[in-house]
Amino acid sequence: MVRPRSLLPALVAVAGLTLLPGSAAASPATSTATGISTATGTGTGAGTTAVASAEGDAPLVVTIGSLSPAAVPVRGPVRITGTVTNRDTETWSTVNLYPFASETPMTSRAELTEAAATDPEASVGDRLVDQGPYATIPELAPGESAPYTLTVARRDLPDGGPGVYWFGVHALGGADQSPRDMVADGRARTFLPLVEEPGRGGRAAVVEPVRTALVVPLRGRVRYAADGSVAGPAAWARTLGAGGRLRSLLDLGTGAGNQPVTWLVDPAIPDAVARLAAGNPARSLAATIDPDTTTDPDLAEAQEGEPGADGESASPSAPADEDERRETPHGTAPESPGASEDAGEEDEEQAKPEDPVVAAAAAAAADWLADLRPALEGQSVLALPYGDLDVAAAAVRRPAFYPAARALTGDVLSSWGIASTPAVAPPSGLLSAGALDLAGSEDTLLVSDRMIAGSDPTVASVDGRALVVASAGAAEGGPGPDDRTAAVAVRQRILAEAAVRRVRGRTSPLVVTLPTNWRPSGATQFFAGLDLPWVDLTTLDRATDVTPKAVAAEDLRYPATEETAELDGAAFAAAAGLRRAGRTLQNLLTLNDRVGTVVEGEALTGLSYEARSRPQASRRRAEAAQAWIDERVRSVDLSAPPQVTLSSASGRFSVTVANNLDEPVTVGIEAFSDEPVDIEVPETIDLAARSQRTVLLVARTDQQGVHNVTLVLTDLDGTALGASDQLPIRAAQVSAVIWVIIGIGFALLAGAVGVRLARRLRRSRLLTERGSDPGADPDADPGAGPREAAAPAPAADPATDPAQHPAPDHARRPDYEPEADTRA
Repeated sequence: MVRPRSLLPALVAVAGLTLLPGSAAASPATSTATGISTATGTGTGAGTTAVASAEGDAPLVVTIGSLSPAAVPVRGPVRITGTVTNRDTETWSTVNLYPFASETPMTSRAELTEAAATDPEASVGDRLVDQGPYATIPELAPGESAPYTLTVARRDLPDGGPGVYWFGVHALGGADQSPRDMVADGRARTFLPLVEEPGRGGRAAVVEPVRTALVVPLRGRVRYAADGSVAGPAAWARTLGAGGRLRSLLDLGTGAGNQPVTWLVDPAIPDAVARLAAGNPARSLAATIDPDTTTDPDLAEAQEGEPGADGESASPSAPADEDERRETPHGTAPESPGASEDAGEEDEEQAKPEDPVVAAAAAAAADWLADLRPALEGQSVLALPYGDLDVAAAAVRRPAFYPAARALTGDVLSSWGIASTPAVAPPSGLLSAGALDLAGSEDTLLVSDRMIAGSDPTVASVDGRALVVASAGAAEGGPGPDDRTAAVAVRQRILAEAAVRRVRGRTSPLVVTLPTNWRPSGATQFFAGLDLPWVDLTTLDRATDVTPKAVAAEDLRYPATEETAELDGAAFAAAAGLRRAGRTLQNLLTLNDRVGTVVEGEALTGLSYEARSRPQASRRRAEAAQAWIDERVRSVDLSAPPQVTLSSASGRFSVTVANNLDEPVTVGIEAFSDEPVDIEVPETIDLAARSQRTVLLVARTDQQGVHNVTLVLTDLDGTALGASDQLPIRAAQVSAVIWVIIGIGFALLAGAVGVRLARRLRRSRLLTERGSDPGADPDADPGAGPREAAAPAPAADPATDPAQHPAPDHARRPDYEPEADTRA
């Protein structure tokens, strides 16, 4: 059971003080400080009792749900509502509720800051008890809550002059183990401003209202899975749904109605929400360029898969089981023959029901986006660097990331045509000197007044750079012990900050950046309470239309703890690797000109201020996404022949490039050699989806021997894709002497052929001149009939046979006459 703290020590202390010689009796102020009920009658004329302490262990929890009006009115009562909850283990009965208020107003920001940090056990005001309990709850069981309503007349409200007063509710009850006493068993407190209206009581009043700009932040942690889908859809469903942080902030801004607010938006937030609304798909490699509208013949050729005009040939990725591959989350897997014909029907039959988590996130995202656009249209919008970049860390480690983040305006905001102003606004309100230098000259720099020592201007000028200074205290909310960031608590703190400006005669504008992790409720009541004559709710541009106050650079605060919290170099290196991988993937895909920008946005979300809390997790996500992209890039392969032999100074050989992706690609080839070998390659190579192509290369060299050549597949920027192959090229050139010998041989052969042809021609001519038939018989009788068969001729004597001893050439001439035989 939770028990209130005993009053015995306080009673002993007071008794001791009253008995000391020369000491005065305890005054009402002293009684208030000790928490003892001794005083009656205050400046308001109402009966009071001192505020009790001991809220830290209070068994009853009191909240303030509404306070109307939000300031002490000229006339009429103040109505306060809320709930009382029993967090004890026993039942409490007859819970009486009383309002309380302080007598002396606070008139400076320093007093407000001190008051907001006041210990919950400290006494801050007097309980109003003249009319008895303002409300009573008969009984509260453990864990039970009950509403209450208190109406406080104007005469009972504080009237000690302009300023800010304590105001709240006490709950007093009893239980079996906790007897009833005058100590509050639960309480809630807030600030109640009093600002004199013109002509009231004959007092002079400043007519000009306090210009007040409220900045509503839509920022937060955006994480992506390795495949590019938004991580944590369940968490997104909660933050975008009723009661969630982003939904509550959006409802707050839209609840302003015609009153102006300034939105502070990270463009990565609506982009991530749009992906969720679309079903949270993975990163897409599909075409974003219509091949039917392009005039580039290479694009059309890659889409159709036709052979090129440079001697290259295209073919499917050959065997049937490889030709029918399909892409899976882990790469490619072969399908059985004929499976692709019925794949669509089988997918429909075996389709799993929609993931309820994804469906819930999609529904919440769609509703949130539908409400975001009308909320932003017509209002002032400040755009953070994409992904809410840690600008201070980027200034030290990778300054190039800032212009890259600034160039990404976001798909959603761009498509809506929402006009925005670039801004840098760290959640802590603290910027380093390097971040100030890195930011663009047109950027709005929104910082906290904690950054400037000894000064609280609305606009500060540091070395010519204007800084918009927001109130850190107003963003912290109320004093507690109840919820410091409840809608009423934050609103009353804002009004208190404006009131002390007005009371002190300083009508300098007030800028409040609302808490990033705020979940406000009751947006309509929130802005209704700000509708006061001395508050001019306006935009940031108008509120800061003042002369800047010069502030020395050495007066800027950037503590070491903030510097230590900056993202380290490893986080930026991982983001840079992912960014390069995205550009390479886009350069590889023939018909996709968007994926590189998408991946760059994903990389930037890992460098946000929110990533400071878990930098290692952000780095791992970037590395996993890069591995996913590298796997797709390596799906385009290159293979070369085992070896090539050149029989002259140059020669051609072929290599095969295969595309295993479902999208057309465009690649290049680079050749590297350990010897001076020149490899001529085509400028680009286009491949259709799931195809391969044979490409002819030309090798040239003046040196004989074996040359090792490495062929590397690249994108259009020359970045290696990961696929490569090596081959030896042997240059075996024939010397000039061998060519001379071969030439002489051909000449001799030609001469021999010519001689034989000449002889044949001469013999043919001689036979023609003789006119005889070489086959005719010179002794035959032309008039004789058929010759009878003759007896076989006797065998010829080789010694005397003319056939065996032909006559010499001169004996065969026509004019030959044999000489007489002179032998005896």
